[in-house]
Amino acid sequence: MDDSTPLDVHPIRVRRKADEVVEQIRRLIVDKGLQSGARLPAERDLARMFCTSRAIVSQALRSLSLMGLVDIRPGSGVYVLRNPRSMVATSMNLLLDLEEGSLADLVQLRLWLERLGATEAMRLAGERDLDRVREALDRLRATAASPSSWIAADALFHATLVGIARNPYLTALYESVHTSIVSIELETWVRTDDPPGWLSPGRAEERLALHTPILDALSARDPDALQAALNRHHQALMTNLEGHPRGRRLRPAPTAGRDGPGAESGRG
Repeated sequence: MDDSTPLDVHPIRVRRKADEVVEQIRRLIVDKGLQSGARLPAERDLARMFCTSRAIVSQALRSLSLMGLVDIRPGSGVYVLRNPRSMVATSMNLLLDLEEGSLADLVQLRLWLERLGATEAMRLAGERDLDRVREALDRLRATAASPSSWIAADALFHATLVGIARNPYLTALYESVHTSIVSIELETWVRTDDPPGWLSPGRAEERLALHTPILDALSARDPDALQAALNRHHQALMTNLEGHPRGRRLRPAPTAGRDGPGAESGRG
């Protein structure tokens, strides 16, 4: 190739310091074998540990919260919700940076993956599995007044549902897609700790109403009700993203049974 020929390249975003701290804290949780309920060191101690500012650590902890890995309890501390899995979010975020309109495809993929996982969950779930989903929903109810705790509990609820399918690759892929989308949906909160209006305590019942039917349908082994509940949640997610510059090309929720893997009623 002639050296004078201009290359058709795209600028690559420099990785943010907060993203590096996210990885450091995730490794800390894994290396120390911290289990659910373990309290992380204080922000000032983490800042010293990673040679960075408390503001950067605070952003990193909020990012971990939306992954459902930690629970930020104002006035108490930050607690581990679960041990992190290997994720592929980096490649997802790179694609989002380079491809205009790709958020629409990623949101649709999230729905397909959750449908597939939920369909398999309905087929495989025993009473202990249902209890885990009930516990995740109870956590959502208990965190209604705390946006940061709700964000973590919401990620945990959906990860628990898909995890019942007992396929770690599906679970890891779903969590990575979910995290990439929610990182966009809540990017202002991660930066500033200022939650959006739909996360206000006054709208807690509205948010719960999007999750309770999912558990009800799963418990009743009703595939049509399950797909309808997932579609309603998906539509609410798209509504939250509509004001974002990347949300201009979002599509309506596909009809269950006609669009996407796992959409057929009773499948599995």
